[in-house]
Amino acid sequence: MSTLARHARAEWGPLFSTVRGALAARRWRAVPMTLAAVCLTALFQYVQNQSWGYQFVQNIGCVRAEDPLWLALIRTPLSLFVPALDLPVWGALVQILLVFGIAEICLGRWRTLLIGYVATLAGTLYARVGIAWGPENPLGLPASDAQVVDTGPSAAVVGLAVFVCWRYRAYFTAALVTALMVVEVLVKNNLAGKEHLAAIAAVLVLCVLPAARHRDGGTRSEGRGSEGEGAGPGVKPPIQS
Repeated sequence: MSTLARHARAEWGPLFSTVRGALAARRWRAVPMTLAAVCLTALFQYVQNQSWGYQFVQNIGCVRAEDPLWLALIRTPLSLFVPALDLPVWGALVQILLVFGIAEICLGRWRTLLIGYVATLAGTLYARVGIAWGPENPLGLPASDAQVVDTGPSAAVVGLAVFVCWRYRAYFTAALVTALMVVEVLVKNNLAGKEHLAAIAAVLVLCVLPAARHRDGGTRSEGRGSEGEGAGPGVKPPIQS
């Protein structure tokens, strides 16, 4: 086996085996939530391109930083499935099918939805903070971005991709996705790119926190063990001469 093949197997082997096993056993029944998300996104795309449906979709699933916070929070869950009008919808559908599908198999449907929501919400909240910072701040945004619609499914897709890669120790792929998002911001410094980075930052916090809690728990256990070492029940300490 070549070096490249060994690296690829180490990077994607566990993830590929998990997805292949689930699809072989249950086929499309392994990803019901993903199929529903694809259909919902396609439906939103159709409706918002109709004269009678555009404002309806805007009212229930499009989030802007100029909106009151309570209204943005109500709209955010559905905003995961409202594709951008200025981008081809097939790209959003393929991303949802692949990334949501892999995440649903590897993480479960409810955890997939939760992480996707956290990633999207992070981008939504960042937009408000970035506009408050202003364009003179490297992480800030111009006031005009308050009227720009948030990223839709893409922030959830990016966040889920990084989380799944981290969970299955495909660290190079997670780093590559992050690097591509950084390049996106450098090449096209817009709201969507920075919201993607905010989504990745929120997801990385979710990745690191369990490991930190586990490490702290192990440290405390080791401390308790060392304190009682050599002084178990019925054992007297040696007499000092």
